[in-house]
Amino acid sequence: MDTEELRLAVYRTFAETGRAPEPAELAVQLGADATAVAAGLQELAQARHLALGDQGQIVMAHPFSAGPLGFSVMGNRTLWWGGCAWDSFALPHLLADQGEVLVATRCPACGKPLAWNVGSRRPPDGTQVAHFLVPAPRMWDDVVHTCRNQRLFCAEDCVASWLAATGSARGYVMDLGTLWRLAAHWYDGRLEPGYVRREPSQAAEYLRSVGLSGPFWGL
Repeated sequence: MDTEELRLAVYRTFAETGRAPEPAELAVQLGADATAVAAGLQELAQARHLALGDQGQIVMAHPFSAGPLGFSVMGNRTLWWGGCAWDSFALPHLLADQGEVLVATRCPACGKPLAWNVGSRRPPDGTQVAHFLVPAPRMWDDVVHTCRNQRLFCAEDCVASWLAATGSARGYVMDLGTLWRLAAHWYDGRLEPGYVRREPSQAAEYLRSVGLSGPFWGL
């Protein structure tokens, strides 16, 4: 089976409907055998184009998530689950026809509701901060755990309170502007044919270009 055709079907279903396609649905859509679709999804997961659950179901196809991991993203007519702070801020860049989207979450420390209008022209206003618990080189060790722990907080004090309450070591903290720049072009091309993931050296260079320092990518 053509895995690029399968990858595009997964991504475009997420983009258009806000939900993950079922493997059986993909088989019908592509006129393919269900076994071939399952094998193709496994191949895409091994190449880190998506993440699968224990039953072979699609859990994530970054920046899309099949279920809530802390964020909702509301467009003109479609509601998406944001996989993490990074992915939620990336959606208006990838989905250019949406204009601004409403990204909503709660501060993990104090529970305060937080929301921003996020578009592709400039960072949203706000003094809140993002905390990434897992450094870049280890993000795919358990990508769902990683995404659950890329969160937005009211302020540095809330980050400190959450770390103390959970017994977690401090990760990487960035302001909204840095988060927005990180998200702006990371997923460029994922809805188009022929997308190729960045090599590690290219990824590190991109991170440097948006102002992220060495500790983020583990150097």
